[in-house]
Amino acid sequence: MVPFFKQKGQILKRNKQKVVEKDQPKVKTPQYIDKSITTNLDIMKQKTGNSPDIIIRTLKISQNPQIKTTILYVQGLVDNPSVTDFLIESIMKNPHLKEKVLPHEALEVISKDVVSLGGVETVTDWEKLFLSLLSGDSIIFIDGINIALVASTKGGERRSIQEPSTNSVVRGSREGFTESNATNIALVRRIINSPNLWIESMKIGTVTKTDVSIMYINGIAKKGIVEEVKERLKGINIDSILESGYIEQLIEDQVMTPFPTLDHTERPDKVAGNLLEGRVAIFVNGTPFVLVAPALFIQFFQSVEDYYARFDIASAIRFLRISIFIISLIAPAVYVAVTTYHQEMVPTDLLVILAAQRESVPFPAVIEVFIMEITFEILREASLRMPKAIGGTMSIVGALVIGQAAVQAGIVSPAIVIIVSITAIASFATPSYSMAISARLLRFVYIICVGIMGFYGLILALFVVLVHLCSLRSFGVPYMSPLAPLNPEGIGDTFFRRPMWAFKGRPQFLSTNQKREGDNQRPLPPTSRGMKTSFNMNKGDGNES
Repeated sequence: MVPFFKQKGQILKRNKQKVVEKDQPKVKTPQYIDKSITTNLDIMKQKTGNSPDIIIRTLKISQNPQIKTTILYVQGLVDNPSVTDFLIESIMKNPHLKEKVLPHEALEVISKDVVSLGGVETVTDWEKLFLSLLSGDSIIFIDGINIALVASTKGGERRSIQEPSTNSVVRGSREGFTESNATNIALVRRIINSPNLWIESMKIGTVTKTDVSIMYINGIAKKGIVEEVKERLKGINIDSILESGYIEQLIEDQVMTPFPTLDHTERPDKVAGNLLEGRVAIFVNGTPFVLVAPALFIQFFQSVEDYYARFDIASAIRFLRISIFIISLIAPAVYVAVTTYHQEMVPTDLLVILAAQRESVPFPAVIEVFIMEITFEILREASLRMPKAIGGTMSIVGALVIGQAAVQAGIVSPAIVIIVSITAIASFATPSYSMAISARLLRFVYIICVGIMGFYGLILALFVVLVHLCSLRSFGVPYMSPLAPLNPEGIGDTFFRRPMWAFKGRPQFLSTNQKREGDNQRPLPPTSRGMKTSFNMNKGDGNES
């Protein structure tokens, strides 16, 4: 038997639960709008929890009988001048609405003659009505009819167009994407003035209803790649999309890899360049980072500035970037292998200096490298999370103080401080932040392999990573293209950049329209074009004089 006090407690708990359930009314939203404006407003208040930011303005139109009209909008999501000047004031001052009109006539007058805004449409179901209201549109209810008007009044405070903070260049555009999809799409349209620039939009997220748009150039992008992007986006079933990183993780080909298989950027000119090669851009409302698919390995070492400079300068800089990436990837591992297993590879004088420095260090080289690498990663992460005013100073001072103190305390040698410092600086020279993070992760794997097997472990690990890279795909396109499989047409834009007049066609694995420029685009001197120089033209006159 249950004791009396325990039984009484269970009864009180059940009664309390019933009271709570009774206090929380169940909101049952009908599918279609009601004719009564009072019923519609009650449903609106119940569904939104009577939120104070939803503004309700009631007007009276017509005479004998008077017709009640209500305008609803969300404060902060609408353009206030559009609502007050072109919506409310237009309805109040229109002479046709002051006469005797029926509700259906008032609806027609407001939609065709009164509201001087674009995007006016009629809505009958609640789901579409709530979606429009919470997107920044204004809703117009007219008492007596079960049809509502939706007027486009999207606006509110938004960040202005500024220079990108992550993809900075010396020469090039200073415009960067914002958090508004409409603004971002317009920035790309300013660059590509073509009717073949197609855009398709959808809502993703059962709760957030985030606007996601894909952009591609019809006739250049392969239909198979475009359809694959659409299918993967339509297959997403999640409650919220807060940033393009959500989309990236849900549509990428391979999840068990440290390498990024989608590219992201803040630069409209970079997106335009990728679209002209046959790629697809994915815009997500609420973030300035636009996804580009498919992405290739060599693409993460390219910068838009490479195409604005001469080919010899651009090629040298690109080759330097790839060399720096290799340094940031294996420099600490090479130091451990040389000092631990392969001392014969070091000149005798340098080997004596390194041995003298490591004489007082109590740890082996691999532990020494791990200590400094982890310390620098801590300083790097701290500088990113701290306020900008002191973040840079903190990282510089911290590196100097900790490095000097570690050397004086005999915990590490001066040589390892130099190696780790060069590695940390080299990791910032990679144009893509996501590829730089991959190098930072693999660096520790290489150090462990070298600590166990020396250079043999490093070569084995590099071979495994190379095989892994060749097995990756990005929306069906081989990740190592055009190197593996080899594509002669695309090889001229990999480690080196061919001259601009030599870009005859687009990559075959991305585009259906291969022709990119006309024939005979190479610059030629005037004499090669059948023209006479001023010297030859004046030569006879000069001899005669």
